[in-house]
Amino acid sequence: MAIAVTRKAHFNAAHRLFNPKWSEQKNTEVFGLCSLPNYHGHNYELDVTITGEVNPESGFVINLKYLKKIIKENIEDKFDHKNLNLDTDEFKDLNPTSENIAIVIWNILKPILDPSFSLSITLYETERNFVTYNG
Repeated sequence: MAIAVTRKAHFNAAHRLFNPKWSEQKNTEVFGLCSLPNYHGHNYELDVTITGEVNPESGFVINLKYLKKIIKENIEDKFDHKNLNLDTDEFKDLNPTSENIAIVIWNILKPILDPSFSLSITLYETERNFVTYNG
């Protein structure tokens, strides 16, 4: 019987949505204010959900202390208070949309976890705008 366990996390980061193959006008038409050349920031909220079987010895799907540690070391420390476009290798050539950020986070965390777990990433850019990626 599978059960889902979720750990919430948080990081602040700046970004600019911009496609270098497009004109400034097209970037502005598609991305609006999010394409301004001086960047803008978000207080991202992150839900990392692990789905798996309960271990009969521990009673856990995953030890939340361990999940907290890998999120901090691999996501928060990497992206918190960074300009995603300029300060991270992951977004040097990848537009840091919420969709792409969620995929990158999934790709970072999935290999660290037990392969029997399912992983779901929900990233809130604002209270009302969020994406979910299940791999």
